[in-house]
Amino acid sequence: MEFRSARGAILQLLRTVAPADLPALLEWMRTTRDFDEFTQDNNDSILKNIAEDLRNCLPLETMLSSERLALQKIQQRPEPTVHVDAFLYDEDFIDSLCEEGKMSRNYCMVCGSHQTAPLGRHSRFISHSFSLMELKFIYHHVLPDLSGKLLVDVGSRLGTVIYGGYLYSSALQLYGVELNGDFCQLQEMIIKKYQFTDRIKVLHADICTQDALLQNADVVIMNNVFEYFLDEVEQARAWEYISHNVRKQGSLLVTVPSIEESLSGLQVNIQLSPWVEEVPLNYDVYPGKDIDREALEQIHLYKIL
Repeated sequence: MEFRSARGAILQLLRTVAPADLPALLEWMRTTRDFDEFTQDNNDSILKNIAEDLRNCLPLETMLSSERLALQKIQQRPEPTVHVDAFLYDEDFIDSLCEEGKMSRNYCMVCGSHQTAPLGRHSRFISHSFSLMELKFIYHHVLPDLSGKLLVDVGSRLGTVIYGGYLYSSALQLYGVELNGDFCQLQEMIIKKYQFTDRIKVLHADICTQDALLQNADVVIMNNVFEYFLDEVEQARAWEYISHNVRKQGSLLVTVPSIEESLSGLQVNIQLSPWVEEVPLNYDVYPGKDIDREALEQIHLYKIL
């Protein structure tokens, strides 16, 4: 059946529904996940188009000059560290860039020399965005049905979490809170272009000014959010703020890495056992597929007590 005939058939069917039941049916059609098998490929394509738009606006390393502290921290790490944005560049894309000579899997062993070695197990790849597979894992296998729920992405950066939430979930409202104004402008550009404005809002703000938003959130997502962008004193302050305000009983907190790892080395007085309970995740939901299992295992889910 072609589009015009299918549309006509659906409209004709709707006309036969009892008037008292029509609002409930339309609401179900708007929020149900029952259509996922028909729309999933299209949603993947939309996110890939968004990634292409963002690649055209950003340097290859996806780091801006306004991120001075993050750039400095990456350069100061003892092991070779490369920032590759997982949303913009999957493994196949990286391979093609290496073949074109635009990216290298080698690093300089002596600064200024031509002595190089492969980036291997002693090197570190970091990304401040979830990959497409990680987004689908979070929204399809980590989080429950989000109908009527409020989701907050702390440090929304390129906006991948909120775009994924718009396409892969029925969340009522998706908030991205981002301190960097340049990234806020990029997010606003994407939101307007893809007509996401009905459910997505981006706040150019320090998360430590958003107590009411955090207190009302049903889901809070934090992906590598503080380590590279704040010094240790500021990280401790931010985590104390999060722990004091993300208190809605039964709400969910998704973090990368684990809260325990994020707090290690910080001078904080946060007792986890009265605050959160970690929810075990099944990382074997994609059997037989070529996935980055290690990346999925960095994703942790907590329930607020």
